[in-house]
Amino acid sequence: MKIIAGKFKGKKLFLPLDKNTRPLKNIVKESIFNLLEHSKKFNIDLKNSLVLDLFSGSGSFGIECISRGSENVYFFENYMQAVKILKKNLSALEKVHNYKIFEFNCFDYFNSNREIGKKFDIIFIDPPYKETKINELLEKIIKKKILKSQGILIIHRHKKDKIVITEKINILDTRTYGVSKVYFAN
Repeated sequence: MKIIAGKFKGKKLFLPLDKNTRPLKNIVKESIFNLLEHSKKFNIDLKNSLVLDLFSGSGSFGIECISRGSENVYFFENYMQAVKILKKNLSALEKVHNYKIFEFNCFDYFNSNREIGKKFDIIFIDPPYKETKINELLEKIIKKKILKSQGILIIHRHKKDKIVITEKINILDTRTYGVSKVYFAN
């Protein structure tokens, strides 16, 4: 697993040793960023974007955003083994401080009265495949109005996932890469 492009291109990322964290495969990550940067369906400027990376794991997606020039990345991860790896990966980036780690379960955080106080250009949602409360999380994102009007939600699921994504968001594109299904929405 490595950073694909940008300032830290080629830098290897540490991964958790256990099987409780499923890293985002490089081919999927590369495909997502190709669409973000080259598709006319999206109006995203990665260089100045605010990114929310939910279920961050090792931080692969958010770190890729940092490498490509995102203004700030907010990571949410509550599994301690993954948090340790996330911190190790971020500390390995030289002189990078444009991020914040929330060591919280994002469902609990969004169900509380806590506020992030930001609106995001990109919200990346990559929960464990067994997670079934995706629509509950999407409802909270909508209710808290934390996605900018031209922002994009990226939802990573297993291609055989049976969950029907809420109609309260507009699905702009759906792609399948190997066992991954990726929704692009706003």
